[in-house]
Amino acid sequence: MNYQKISNNLKFLSVDMINKANSGHPGVCMGLSDILSVLSTHLNISKDYPEHLNRDRLIFSGGHASALLYSFLHLSGFDISLDELKNFRQLGSKTPGHPEITTQGVEIATGPLGQGIANAVGYAMAIKFINSQLNQALSSKVYCLCGDGDLQEGISYEALSLAQSQKLNNLILIYDCNKISIEGKTNITFNEDIKARFSSIDFMVIEINGHDYEQINQALLSAKNANKAVLILANTNIANGALELQGSEKSHGAPLGEELSIRAKQNAAYPVEEFYIDLEVKEELAKMSARANEIFTNFKVENNDFYKALNGEIKYDLSKIDLNKMDATRNTNEIILNELANSIPTFLGGSADLAPSNKTNLKAFASFNENGKNIHFGIREHAMAAIINAFARCNLLAFCATFLVFSDYLKPALRLSALMKLKNFYIFSHDSIGVGEDGPTHQPIEQLSTLRNIPNLLTFRPACMAENIAAWQIALKHQSPSAFVLSRSNTNYAINYIPDISNGVYFAYEIKDYTHLIISSGSEVKLAIDVAKILNEKGIKTSVLSMPCFNLFDKASCEFKNKILKDKKVIAIEAAASNELYKYASKCFLMQSFGESAKEKDVFKHFGFEADKIANEIIKA
Repeated sequence: MNYQKISNNLKFLSVDMINKANSGHPGVCMGLSDILSVLSTHLNISKDYPEHLNRDRLIFSGGHASALLYSFLHLSGFDISLDELKNFRQLGSKTPGHPEITTQGVEIATGPLGQGIANAVGYAMAIKFINSQLNQALSSKVYCLCGDGDLQEGISYEALSLAQSQKLNNLILIYDCNKISIEGKTNITFNEDIKARFSSIDFMVIEINGHDYEQINQALLSAKNANKAVLILANTNIANGALELQGSEKSHGAPLGEELSIRAKQNAAYPVEEFYIDLEVKEELAKMSARANEIFTNFKVENNDFYKALNGEIKYDLSKIDLNKMDATRNTNEIILNELANSIPTFLGGSADLAPSNKTNLKAFASFNENGKNIHFGIREHAMAAIINAFARCNLLAFCATFLVFSDYLKPALRLSALMKLKNFYIFSHDSIGVGEDGPTHQPIEQLSTLRNIPNLLTFRPACMAENIAAWQIALKHQSPSAFVLSRSNTNYAINYIPDISNGVYFAYEIKDYTHLIISSGSEVKLAIDVAKILNEKGIKTSVLSMPCFNLFDKASCEFKNKILKDKKVIAIEAAASNELYKYASKCFLMQSFGESAKEKDVFKHFGFEADKIANEIIKA
């Protein structure tokens, strides 16, 4: 195996891509090419079986090294043509600036640093779970390439700390330790003893020269046979081979340029031709695919219920749930979660140390550590969300949970799940100022609007059991993530049928020939009904529209929306800073400030969420 040839072809294809685009990060691509050339001989991936259950997972946590990944996938025969390499970072290409899952061979979208590390932990956990359920010895390994920036981001420590408790002997983290970031040498901000850090969380640590092929190969052999997660600490030179730019931060985010690229190629005894393809390299990487194909074709799995569910055969029945009980929606959701977990083998999840409060314990199942479905994420919101993104990429139906106010802590990973249109589920309880005594630090104000404004995310705020069931029925069919925003307190509202909320709304209280319409959601639907009753007593014909999902209503036809809203006085009530309601309503009763620490009823009264007060203001208007 001629590692040098593979490395040079990977390196200089990347350089040519970045030069042509006049944009990109050549330094990290050149620094990692030696490692990837050796890793290619260990990877079990194949263009013929790109989604095979037993494939290895290759994750570039430093997604800015995408040119190197695309070069590797092209040379390995994946569906990335030479023209696509030349179209790097251009509109509509299969080679965007950071990896996206629309490109064959890309496991997961890694943009913000640190996400890929948490994704890798998620993949390793997901493979461990699938293994236990299939009673099958998957040989899959998760290889994650990361850099100094990834390890500085807090999410990486969250995820790696959790990995320690999971005993993930299928996780191999390769740290490209080039000691350079955009602003210069990393020692101006980053002087940790990385070996000690990883040893403290029970990783096997192997330190190597990241440009010594024999050391790289031996490290990978040891890592593959380890009985615990492994960190390969590879000391490298950024822009290795780029002559005067080698080791410089100037190579991080700017092309080498034509003149320096030619000299670097000449110095490496490499053809100066742009986008040169070494046929021997393609032949060597084809052997990788052939080896993987043999592993994949010999892999047999019993076609049991779990395997069928893993391939999309989802069956569940929520028809026996009592719809009439008035309760907090976190409690109604708990009943639904348990029914789904009992029915769907691939449905699992957990909370950021809040399962008793979020009501997310799956009662019939053990802890994930014991091959059960209850994942104890610990207090790690950001990593938790990135981990279930990887679960979704393994075709598992996973949820994670925390308080709504802490959705801020996980938003970057949630945003990526929406960008990738992954089918996973976010459960956010304690949905409003109704949290009460915990005060303004725990009372969500702007978070609901934030969620509603994320493209591809369905945000449901149900008012009762029936709405909650309807929301889950939509979420389980929809190919994108869903968020469930749930109350801690009783909503004092129930209906005895499952409403059609395919357009995001239904009439919770309807008066014939109404002139006024109150829009509300969740905990405030009962308040809106009380206001409507007062107005109707005063001769003002008022109906109430429950809007559990703004996103679906926004996508509904103009004809549907006009039928409900046209020529009506529209009022909105929601105990949050939901300024999106002004799209439909001329008068809104919303939060204009942070909350207060007091009993729930006193907080609502303090901020004017009382039926008599709201009704009087509407009458005066």
